[in-house]
Amino acid sequence: MADRIRVGVWGLGRAGNGMHFHELGLYPDLYEVVAGCDIDVERREAAVKKIPSLHVYDNSVDFLKNPDIELVTIATRSPDHVKHAIEAAEAGKYVMVEKPIACTYADALKLKEASERFPGKIFIRHNRRFEPAFAHIREIIATGKLGTIFEIKLCRHSFQWRADWQTILSEGGGQLLNWGPHLVDHALQFLESPVKELWSDLKLVAAKGDAEDHLKIIFKGENGRIVDVEISGGISMPDPVYVVRGSRGSLVSYDEKKLKLKYLNPAIPLPEIHASSANPPLDGGFGGQVSPVWVEDELGVAPSSGDTTEKIWYYLYQTIRNHAAYPITMEQAVEVVRVIDQVKQGAIDVVK
Repeated sequence: MADRIRVGVWGLGRAGNGMHFHELGLYPDLYEVVAGCDIDVERREAAVKKIPSLHVYDNSVDFLKNPDIELVTIATRSPDHVKHAIEAAEAGKYVMVEKPIACTYADALKLKEASERFPGKIFIRHNRRFEPAFAHIREIIATGKLGTIFEIKLCRHSFQWRADWQTILSEGGGQLLNWGPHLVDHALQFLESPVKELWSDLKLVAAKGDAEDHLKIIFKGENGRIVDVEISGGISMPDPVYVVRGSRGSLVSYDEKKLKLKYLNPAIPLPEIHASSANPPLDGGFGGQVSPVWVEDELGVAPSSGDTTEKIWYYLYQTIRNHAAYPITMEQAVEVVRVIDQVKQGAIDVVK
């Protein structure tokens, strides 16, 4: 397995130890985690318990000098992502940047500039681009069976009295920088058009810091399509995760495991119906004399691509070793941060 990519994980907390180790471990023929870096001794010790052969460092200088490391994954705190990614690239490493890639648009542009200085070195871990339900729904939309899509709703709801650093604005906390990068990226992909208008609202409902834990963003594309994004840690009864509405039918998913569809039977031509200014019949309703013939399906989530969130590491390997095009561009990732930065300028309403 000499062709494995040797990885150093920078930041051994919830993302590094809890996510990157696990995900990279799913591809033992492609990756070997050889080193980790964290200033917290307890996290270093926990990492060695998980991977006994791991070389751990308490400082980035020695970590980045390790010649065995080809790829550095950035899993430090959000405000440090850009600085650490650039340092790793300057040390000659490939770099995978955890979301948010930056806390501000200005910092995202610094990362973009670094990616131009070090072409083919810096990559973005927007892993939910490969979420199975997201991938499958995009495939269904592309078939046209739902007709012209005019509105999509994306929700992630929970209720948490959250109190960690991700609830504190000065630490890069808040749902905009937590779930926000994933769903803003989804929204921009679903929009299939440049953004024409944007409306947003931020609230603090249940979390114990000063950052927003409830947000709504409504995108309107130049094509007229609406994408409504809602992320909340202050809702006790969650809405569906996905709702797609088209001129011929709709789709809904409550759990990302099943997709329910109701759409007009494509085998039956649309009826010729013309509006009339005459009085409707007293007992005939409002012109619904022709009943639509519906097809109702319930599908298990199974995109033909076979995508899963962990598959981002497969795509990264193919890019580094086989020069395949990486499916997430720096421009797309920077646009996500630009939108988040615009939304972030709004005041946070505290709900008491």
